[in-house]
Formats: sequence, C-alpha cells, structure tokens
Amino acid sequence: MRLTQLRSFLAVAQAGGFTAAARLLHVSQPTLTSQVRLLESQYGVELFHRIGRGVTLTETGQRLLAVAGPLASIEADALHLLKDAGDLRSGMLKVGAVGPFDATDMIASFSRQYPAMQVQVRFGNSEAVLRELLDFRTDVAVLAHFADDARLHSVPFRRSRVVVFTPRDHPLARRRSIRIEQLEGERMIVREEGSTTRKAFEAALSRAGVRPRVVMELGSREAIREAVAKGIGIGVVSEPGLAHDERLHKLTLSNVDVWTETHVVCLEVRRTARAVEAFLEIVRGLASPIERGARRTPARTGSRR
Repeated sequence: MRLTQLRSFLAVAQAGGFTAAARLLHVSQPTLTSQVRLLESQYGVELFHRIGRGVTLTETGQRLLAVAGPLASIEADALHLLKDAGDLRSGMLKVGAVGPFDATDMIASFSRQYPAMQVQVRFGNSEAVLRELLDFRTDVAVLAHFADDARLHSVPFRRSRVVVFTPRDHPLARRRSIRIEQLEGERMIVREEGSTTRKAFEAALSRAGVRPRVVMELGSREAIREAVAKGIGIGVVSEPGLAHDERLHKLTLSNVDVWTETHVVCLEVRRTARAVEAFLEIVRGLASPIERGARRTPARTGSRR
C-alpha cells in the first residue's frame, strides 16, 4: 500500500465522492479513481458502495477510515511544520563563535528579524568551532580566521587589530603605544593553542625576533583579562574583544601591524539552507563596507616597520 493510495481513499471518504475529492487533491478524477481501485484490488476488498456520482463507505471502508483518519491530521501538521520552518517561523539556528563581540551583533539582528527562531550559541577557539561546523554540530561559525577550503563558504565581516593590554600600574601603562621589541622578556599571558589571535601575534614576534616570557596559558579572553588585571602579566587580544575595564590599559604596537579578520562560515553544501542563508544575509548587511562582496578571502597577518 502506498501513501498516495491511502490519501486518495481518505479524500473520497471525506468529500463523499470522486469528483469532489479530485478537486480537493488537485488531481484528475481518473487518477484518483485508479488509486482507490488499486488499493481495493491489491487487498481484495471493497471500500465504497458507488451510488450514481456519490459513494458510501462499506463496513471495511468505515473501519479503515477509523484507523487511517488521523493520517490526514498528521500530514497537515507536518505540512504546517515544514512551511513554518521554511518561513523561519519555527526552528533553531546553531552558531559557533570564537567570542561574543561580533557574534552578539549578528544574533541580535537575526533575532529581531526572525523572532520565532531559537538561536543556540557555542563558544570555543577557532579550531574547535571549525571542527563542530565540519561535523554538522553547528550551522554557521563566526571565526577570526578562514583558510580557503572548498568545503566551506565564507562571508568576510570585520578586520580587527590585535592590541596589547597591561594592568594600570604596569610601567608600560604610561605609554599609548610601544614597539614590539619592548615586549622582550615581558611576562605574557596567552590563549590556548588553536587561538587565531595567538597565532597572529606569535608570527609577528617571530618575525621581529622578540621573545617574551609566557607565564600562563588560558582558555578565554575573559580569563586573560582577569589575570592581567591582577598583575600576573601582559595580554594580547583582538581590539573589539577588549571590554572597557578601569583596571586595564590598552597599548597599540607602533612598528608592526597585527590583525585578524572575522569571517562567518558555513558548509558549502548547506549555504542555501533557509536559516543559514538568512543569517548570512544579515551578516552581509552588518559587514564593514570594505569587506562587502568579498568571498573566500584567507585571513592574513601583516608586518610593517
């Protein structure tokens, strides 16, 4: 028995005739009649008494209607669910992000436009966030780095400078900027392996031949901020991620340019999924003007004397 045959039977039973049922299902009457006759012949039963243009249910037909009747309601519910999901009036978008700053702006805009959608956010470093995207555990990823990969589709969002920050009572806090060489031997607090900010900063240190003293490795910028505020060492962060804190002092690097690029990434095979497509459209509207229209631009770290 095929679902189309059962659907045809239900339509005839509810409409009271083949002509009305055909109009209900938007099919031709011969097609509908054929579906019902196939069902009857397949099981050797009679489901309708045909009386002129109308029909009445046989005893078997009445029993089948009692059993199969809920199918029409279930099918209608399924259609409503799919339509609502397609119109983003229900469902969930799962977002992975390396930090809250950029992701919060995007999610707030998405939620204003699609208030019925739930949004779940998971934070981690770039490697962990990308791994969850590739494993289909998230729908989109907000990354501070993007390597060209045919499996992924990327929308550039914002370019951010990497800055140094110290406690307010640190000797360097009397300055607004420093040369990277002045970090030689300084106590540094860094993010864990896999952090794009750490990779960009370490590349700049290596090019300059500078070796600070790493005294602590922490898993979040919030933890680094607290450790720096308590005087344990100096930290580095992507500038938008350095929240205002009276305990801290920001320093720019005067002789090198270290930066990261935020990209919003999805799997290439899922870029036309309705919720993913809608989120990327939000991102394009919020992106810095210089980044709009770009595609698959690998993140870079630059240096200038």
